[in-house]
Amino acid sequence: MTAAPPLNGSVDDWLAWQLTLHATEMDLGLERVGRVADTLGVRDLAARCVVIAGTNGKGSCAALIESMLREQGRVGTYTSPHLWRYNERFRIDAEPVSDAALCDAFCAIEAARGDTSLTFFEYGTLAALWLFVQAGVDYAVLEVGLGGRLDAVNIVDADVALITNIGLDHVDWLGPDRESIGYEKAGVMRAQQPAFCCDRDRPRVIDAHAKSLGAKLGCIGEAFDITQTNGRWRFVCGEKTIECDEPPGVITDNLAGALVSVQAMTGAWPTTATIDKACREQAALIGRRERVDDILPIIYDVGHNAEAVAMLVCDLVNEPTTGSTHVVLGMLADKPVEAVISNLEKVADRFYFASLDGIGTRGLMAEVLARRSEIDAPCFDHPRAALEAALDAGEAGDRVVVCGSFLTVAHARRQSPS
Repeated sequence: MTAAPPLNGSVDDWLAWQLTLHATEMDLGLERVGRVADTLGVRDLAARCVVIAGTNGKGSCAALIESMLREQGRVGTYTSPHLWRYNERFRIDAEPVSDAALCDAFCAIEAARGDTSLTFFEYGTLAALWLFVQAGVDYAVLEVGLGGRLDAVNIVDADVALITNIGLDHVDWLGPDRESIGYEKAGVMRAQQPAFCCDRDRPRVIDAHAKSLGAKLGCIGEAFDITQTNGRWRFVCGEKTIECDEPPGVITDNLAGALVSVQAMTGAWPTTATIDKACREQAALIGRRERVDDILPIIYDVGHNAEAVAMLVCDLVNEPTTGSTHVVLGMLADKPVEAVISNLEKVADRFYFASLDGIGTRGLMAEVLARRSEIDAPCFDHPRAALEAALDAGEAGDRVVVCGSFLTVAHARRQSPS
């Protein structure tokens, strides 16, 4: 193993080195990362902390909660993956941290870990906690990377746990069905602490696990609910009712989960002005059913499993175009390719398959997508090339959809953030 980068090493130097530090890309478990966290002194955050687990909607809920909490104090937010820059994973008061701050965090972790081997994600999780301690944030919003029970984020005892939609993803790691996966997600709950679930068809194991722990579980449709009528939504939790114009681009069940989490964190309900601001900010997130007007309208969506793509398809059906829909698709090998393509076939007039094998460690070649889909469609060696072909082929009234992976969106999208 090569030595760690020098004190003046770049973020890219550190990240390249971290990829060599552990024998495998993923190694679920809390013992190693917890031991280093204890040495660093970052396991017990002074900040009030919410941990968000689930298959889809984690990033949206994190953004909503982050925005609403900023009305109450300093907020540190940790999410993954990123689109363009690793720094995007770590935000303090909604701003990505600097390269210098990240390198300081990496140096502190290296000084603390001794001979303990860490995965890339574990190293990043420890960096997030160290950064938030150094910044003295009042609130920490932590998004689980994979699962929950054995994910590195779960070394922190959450003051509030939020479980979003449960779908079939990472089945090789989490189990073959929603009950197995739900059990892993439920592992972020803590005894005598509030926990919320905004999946209307939640696996029953979540209730059973909450009962066995003594967690204070509240679920959408029971402890709280949100409904939509004539362009407005109405949220109800006990005697509290909040009404507002329907937020464009926001999944209201995610909003309901964010609202109860913020109230549990702060003891107060956000104002309608605060909620409206949070919704507008979340709707503007890059790559989340994001529309960009180019030669043709382009919809970018990072959804990479059947449930997420089904929501995208629902949106496309509800907002039909007068012409054709061109779908640019690139995916990772461990994702449900056939189920995703089956959903997209409901709206796609033409596919353009993009290779990710030269971009991500688990990326599929375009030809593999074509073979598994049994669709006669052109194949391209890069998402940008596939997008350019779709734009060239399109006519007035058409639209282009770019989806299937964070990597597909990141490498196809024309404009990078400033």
